[in-house]
Amino acid sequence: MRSLTFARAVGAGFLLALIALVVLYLIPSNKYYVFLPDRAHALEPLVRVTGEHPASGAGGVYFVDVRFRKARLLEDLLGRPLAKNATLLPARDVLGGVTEKQSQQIDVTEMVQSQRIAAGLALRRLGYHVRIRLPSVVVRGVVRTAPVHRILHNGDRLLAVDGTPVHSLGRLHTLVASHRPGDRLRLGFRHAGRTASATIRTIASPDNKREAAIGILVDETGGSIGKLPVRVRFATGGVGGPSAGLAFALDLMEEFGQDVDRGYKVAATGELDFDGSVLPIGAVKQKTIGAREAGVDVFLVPAGSNARAARRYAHGLRIIPVQSFPQALHSLATLPAKHPASA
Repeated sequence: MRSLTFARAVGAGFLLALIALVVLYLIPSNKYYVFLPDRAHALEPLVRVTGEHPASGAGGVYFVDVRFRKARLLEDLLGRPLAKNATLLPARDVLGGVTEKQSQQIDVTEMVQSQRIAAGLALRRLGYHVRIRLPSVVVRGVVRTAPVHRILHNGDRLLAVDGTPVHSLGRLHTLVASHRPGDRLRLGFRHAGRTASATIRTIASPDNKREAAIGILVDETGGSIGKLPVRVRFATGGVGGPSAGLAFALDLMEEFGQDVDRGYKVAATGELDFDGSVLPIGAVKQKTIGAREAGVDVFLVPAGSNARAARRYAHGLRIIPVQSFPQALHSLATLPAKHPASA
């Protein structure tokens, strides 16, 4: 009788634990989000352009995105996602201090902007007249412990790094990243209506101690794309954010008969800036896996930390780091000839 009572108690305890696990799995957490891979998508069926005559042949350009959801309470407690190849990120890092609805609206706006920039850059490359107004890079904050604190102030406009003009966040990042922490670099800037220059020492980036940083927060203002000479439409559904800009521009070249992919299946990711710079993106792990699962041949990724992260998950997929749209075109144009698959 006692053994039967004990067995019932154990069974009841097991059932309660199982119910608790199910409840913890079903209830979402407000603290974390889970990012999951999504198979890369071919762009050719999704892009429509007036006067298009797509390049024939195999290959094609693919864009990558990610799926994400609120973490379950169980994942919150465990401190890791339950899904394969997923990443758990704090909600504050995902939403950036806004609500989920506001974040979705920002993603839509950024997607529309990325499509317009991609169209402007691609059409200009094809010889069309497109007016592109380059933005200004403006200082919005300075790290008090950084040497640059004695030089730059909020509202200053950055003009150049080591004599090279700066018109985008991407260009600024590339020029600074070419240095090591502790190196000297020369900044050209505009303060209170006057142009000046100064030499400062770089610091270690808070994201990667081996990379150089200046110690400032910056923003772009004033960039714009004029009226496009042809109508361009992207049917990307509910996908948001700016990270498909490079893929959009590459595919538009294909839509006008340019054999950009040269027979390769090309996945690409990276936010395009007004000057053609390719900016870093997030969720590199999931995007690399998504490209790999789609069976593409090469994956174009922003140079630097993005490319290094992509190589960790490439598993044989060829990773091509790029800093700009023209460099991406050159990298594809110089790939070895694609041999047709044997039947």
